[in-house]
Amino acid sequence: MRQGQLNDAIFQVAALITAIIFVHAIYVALIRPSAELVQEQQNFLQENDENFVPERSIFIILKDYEQETCIVLFIWAFAIIGMKARITLQERSLLDRSLLQISDGLSVLPEDARNFARPVQALPTKEQHYLLPRALLAGLHRFQTTQSIQDVATTIKDICESEADRMETELAMVRYIAWAIPSIGFLGTVRGIGTALGQAYQAVSGDIVGVTVSLGVAFNSTFVALVVSILLMFVLHQLQLVQDRLVLDTQKYCDEHMIKHMQVPKL
Repeated sequence: MRQGQLNDAIFQVAALITAIIFVHAIYVALIRPSAELVQEQQNFLQENDENFVPERSIFIILKDYEQETCIVLFIWAFAIIGMKARITLQERSLLDRSLLQISDGLSVLPEDARNFARPVQALPTKEQHYLLPRALLAGLHRFQTTQSIQDVATTIKDICESEADRMETELAMVRYIAWAIPSIGFLGTVRGIGTALGQAYQAVSGDIVGVTVSLGVAFNSTFVALVVSILLMFVLHQLQLVQDRLVLDTQKYCDEHMIKHMQVPKL
């Protein structure tokens, strides 16, 4: 388990560094040069034509540092969600396999628990740490020691609830990112409005280019941050849905493939 946590931490750090390098390279090579070119063209046309209405350019909308930071955080969070989704889908694949090999009509007695546990124990070490094998082995071990079907059901329920809490906790970083992205957008808004107020004297003298550029920073940063945040929350919700289904389907699998076959011999 500790090795898995270490691997997760290494993956998250590597994903963040990769996202920073990738996004910044695109900004330096494409977005900011294109935005400067579009801005110069619009300023020239606006100075020569008072009725000119500049068109919204995607490069100008994305060019500022706040938008770059939001996109970096989105890609980082998306990478974390992708890793969690891949692991969850790998765990779900076990639900399509017959791990206990209990045929219909066959009863499982407490003294048989060890024999039925052997196919699960024979799984690769990585798969043994998945939720379903852990729940099955814990249930069989509990049945062997207590000879109580109710204790087995309680044990499996506790393991599934603990796993649900663990998966919920591991998404704390993604939730923090989803909160941080709009906050960064609002910081861009404050910066843009503050800069625009500092250039108000230019607008009084008839030069409104600086003010409009600063206001563009203010509103574009918030716009991008909110759009990115909405997309991230949607993807996060889909991951949580898949994880919740995994926990519920694991409990159902244990009920249908193990607990219903258990039988305590009458004295």
